[in-house]
Amino acid sequence: MGAGHAHRLYRHGRSAVHALPPHTKLTAVLCFVVVVVSTPREAVWAFAAYAALLATVAYAARVPALFLLKRLLIETPFVAFALLLPFVAQGERVHVLGLSLSESGLWGAWNVLAKGTLGVAASVLLAATTELRELLLGLQRLRLPPLLVQIASFMIRYGDVIADEMRRMRVARESRGFEASGVRHWGVLAKSAGALFIRSYERGERVHLAMVSRGYTGSMPVIDEVTASRAQWSYALALPVTALVVCLLGWTL
Repeated sequence: MGAGHAHRLYRHGRSAVHALPPHTKLTAVLCFVVVVVSTPREAVWAFAAYAALLATVAYAARVPALFLLKRLLIETPFVAFALLLPFVAQGERVHVLGLSLSESGLWGAWNVLAKGTLGVAASVLLAATTELRELLLGLQRLRLPPLLVQIASFMIRYGDVIADEMRRMRVARESRGFEASGVRHWGVLAKSAGALFIRSYERGERVHLAMVSRGYTGSMPVIDEVTASRAQWSYALALPVTALVVCLLGWTL
């Protein structure tokens, strides 16, 4: 996988959550999300319990609330969609603050907001406590198809390279007095995008030839063998197991 690659969502720390093997955290988050999605939307208290569980994980990982809340802004489009549901959904109408809203739409909006927010929060906590390289190693450990892991690895590595290339092209345009201010400049931007595509394609070919010349046969060598003890698995699975208990109570109460 090569050297480590930091990302903006990652927050350096030395907590017990940071120290967990990546594949245990990936499994825990996946199971937690499945449990949350399986919870009946009418069990409002259960979602409050899930939020408390995630807050406990954030506290144990020493992830500040403000850091988490800022990253939750990524779900803004889903929030906007959920807010429209009470107005456009069919069914029995209820009056709230002088507005005629669909009762089924209100429940649907709550369902999307609650489950979506909890899922995004769990993913943000995973990213905040696990480096990208470790995530790839975790996916490899969980027997994800090797080709998909390699594609993800190359995408992460060369995403920054392409971003730097875009920045250099923008600086070159601005140094020549170009400023995109209207539709008439879209042609220049389109040509820049085409040039970026060609450069990226050529760079990919050069990288592939370099890898083949060094013995690449379609699979990357495993440098670090990631393992987890029974205690680490128990610590990681405490979150989804507790959530499962809450979910079962939500269905029975």
